[in-house]
Amino acid sequence: MPTSKIEVIPSNTEEMSTPEPGLRRQVMSYSPSMMLVRHTMKKGWVGTRHSHPDGQMVYIVSGGIRFEHPGGTFDVGPGDCFLVPGGVEHQASALSDSEVLDIFTPMREDYARA
Repeated sequence: MPTSKIEVIPSNTEEMSTPEPGLRRQVMSYSPSMMLVRHTMKKGWVGTRHSHPDGQMVYIVSGGIRFEHPGGTFDVGPGDCFLVPGGVEHQASALSDSEVLDIFTPMREDYARA
């Protein structure tokens, strides 16, 4: 009978990358079909406006962010979540120190290589 290895990936603030000032990233776990990424943002951080082909589910763990997309702008806080379809241009900013979990489907190749 085949066995599957299940790996626990601990949250590790010291090993988070800093892709831009005020933003820290930890790729938690992924397979070809999905990826879980932990982001922390400092209050006042304004992310680069961008899009990517991957669908994205966003869950706010703590703090608050403002999210801008072609259909408008909204603010979200702890316990809120939303979906960003692939290909939609968007930008986020931190209203306070924040922690967010992002699930991408399929996995983001650019994050896996970082």
